Amino acid sequence: MTNPERRPDEARIDEARIDEALRLLSGAPVELDVAGRRLSRGSGVYAWWAAPSVFPDLPGPPNEQVPSLRLLYLGRATSLRGRILRNHLRRSGSSTLRRTLAGLLVSEGYRTTWTDRVVLVPEDEARLTAWMHTHLRLTWAEDADPATLEGVLVRRTRPPLNVHGVDPEHLQAAVIAAKSSYNASSRPPAEPPRTP
Repeated sequence: MTNPERRPDEARIDEARIDEALRLLSGAPVELDVAGRRLSRGSGVYAWWAAPSVFPDLPGPPNEQVPSLRLLYLGRATSLRGRILRNHLRRSGSSTLRRTLAGLLVSEGYRTTWTDRVVLVPEDEARLTAWMHTHLRLTWAEDADPATLEGVLVRRTRPPLNVHGVDPEHLQAAVIAAKSSYNASSRPPAEPPRTP
């Protein structure tokens, strides 16, 4: 999963720290029920994995321990447990990953509504969570400063669902289109005309 390219701005990050995070993220991905029991409340980085058949047009690098799984997305959290369980596995309004997945799975009829942003309707939040439990696996690495680590890892591993921190030549057009489609699927209600 490693990529030998290094940028000058990566020099301030300890290479051993990067290697340890890559080692842990490249370990055998676990089912989400298992991850829910093992995740700590500490900060760190995490990686989502799936079989190539899940999104065949979005190939990510293979997992070193389970080559039948491909990297989809890499993120960071101040609380790994909170980010995964309360955001990624529950609410599209606070999870870029969930919004991207819903956009990519638009053919499965996911419905949205407007709150203060576009979110899935409650039934489809539950449906997407079930889909994630069926199709996705997770690895993670605790780290005291995941914000500095995430950018380096994204540039080196090029997860296909990541957009921020990805070099422009590695952005996936299908992911950009899916995010745009999702964001355009609901709009705030029109304001009533003002009376003079």
